[in-house]
Amino acid sequence: MRLLVTLKAAKAQGYESLYHHKLQGCIYELLRASGFGTVHEKEGYKFFCFSNIFPIGDMHEGDRAKLLIASPNTALIASLEGTMRAIAASETRVHIGEMSFDLLDIKRVEIKLEARTLRVLTATPVIIRIPECNYDRYEIPESERKQRYVYWRPKYSFEAFLKQLSENLIKKYNEFHGTELDTSDLFEQFVFRRPTATKVVIDGREYVLVGSMWEFIWSSLTKLQRTLLAFGLDAGFGERSSMGFGFVNKVENGTHGRGS
Repeated sequence: MRLLVTLKAAKAQGYESLYHHKLQGCIYELLRASGFGTVHEKEGYKFFCFSNIFPIGDMHEGDRAKLLIASPNTALIASLEGTMRAIAASETRVHIGEMSFDLLDIKRVEIKLEARTLRVLTATPVIIRIPECNYDRYEIPESERKQRYVYWRPKYSFEAFLKQLSENLIKKYNEFHGTELDTSDLFEQFVFRRPTATKVVIDGREYVLVGSMWEFIWSSLTKLQRTLLAFGLDAGFGERSSMGFGFVNKVENGTHGRGS
């Protein structure tokens, strides 16, 4: 389930490129007010994701922008919607770093996968890490090996990307639903768009997260694929989803979806 939030710039303001942890912090504050404050303290997957604030660019006072927040937890989305509607009704402004917005509208959006075919575009970069134990398997050059993990890049094994991407989504699904699903045939066709390097602030320190943008295509979805991918559209693809990475959109009617 998703919330499509319409924002109005409260002042002329620059678009903050290092907004990820600030928007994440804003969402955590909203979750606390919604009765879901324990999400922040939870170890592991947080089970929510969000898009960029779009369109990307500096804003004049009164400019409209949008934001998508997604989660497979429908109770979380419902509570978050109620809290945001109350904020909008009270005309309280929302601050994301130095950016300031009025909330104009909050609409719930459900993405359904009913057709046998599917096309998905990444709106934010997919982050995949190769763990240290797999360096030999995927022939990571000695000069590039780091403690714990390296970020997947196009020069590394595509098998590593596919394995980690599939396992991440299946682990999220199993943890959320308490199941033990397993599959090696989750994805079908891939179109690599471009590599990315995004600066983020975590615990007061600046890091660069290396990711990639993709198009994913399925020509004949199985029931299991449909189930897992519908979950992924709400939970995010890859790692760092609760920081807004791996937000993907279903392409409909030739459009590229929202949030890119």
